[in-house]
Amino acid sequence: MSARRVLVVEHDAECPVGWLGVWLDEAGCAVEVCRPYAAEPLPELGEYDGLVVLGGPMGANDDESHAWLGPVKQLLREARDVALPTLGICLGHQLAAVALGGTVERNPRGQQVGLLALGWTAEAAADPLLGPLATPRRGVQWNDDIVTALPDGAVVLAATPEGEVQAARFGPAMWGVQLHPEVDDVMLRPWAEVDRGSHATRGIDTDALLADVRAARAELDAAWRPLAESLAALLGDRTTDAAGR
Repeated sequence: MSARRVLVVEHDAECPVGWLGVWLDEAGCAVEVCRPYAAEPLPELGEYDGLVVLGGPMGANDDESHAWLGPVKQLLREARDVALPTLGICLGHQLAAVALGGTVERNPRGQQVGLLALGWTAEAAADPLLGPLATPRRGVQWNDDIVTALPDGAVVLAATPEGEVQAARFGPAMWGVQLHPEVDDVMLRPWAEVDRGSHATRGIDTDALLADVRAARAELDAAWRPLAESLAALLGDRTTDAAGR
């Protein structure tokens, strides 16, 4: 069987596919990155077995200042309509929510940052993508905005104790996670430098945050490599089904 092709949409050079790309490659996927912020055209989805939309520093409603966001939202709607296995990460999760009729706003509680526990819901256990991961685990969050209203038909799969969405299923084959499974402390460092001043104002030790993520590398590998494996398995199921028709 040929490698399953995964289209990855990157929004910023400092927000690459990172470890998720490594794990997808190990799981037998061919990862192809599109950079629309660098004027690369978004390809047709029919060429691919899966879609991943990454995070970025812009907001999900910033279409006027980041012209490619509208086309990415349309791409997400097309992926939903054809049940293409799709994963949105942080901004990608928020773009999926907005594209399908939900709402994204600034979190009134402030930036979510650092290693946070996932608050799995009862629905998560039976989810085809995240069900295998619905056990106690932490992930890296680094976001100012959150999904405050889900699109019709979406299901919350994980949330904070305050009810902030951490993971959701937007359709039969479309998911979003607010966390960053792809990052390590090296990738986070430029983000941290941008936020260092605001962290100091809030009494957050930016260097300690990075040190915590670095120390948790083995934990994060064990926690989030299964996400790539679970997504790759869904792509394999889709490829097998298509070959049988």
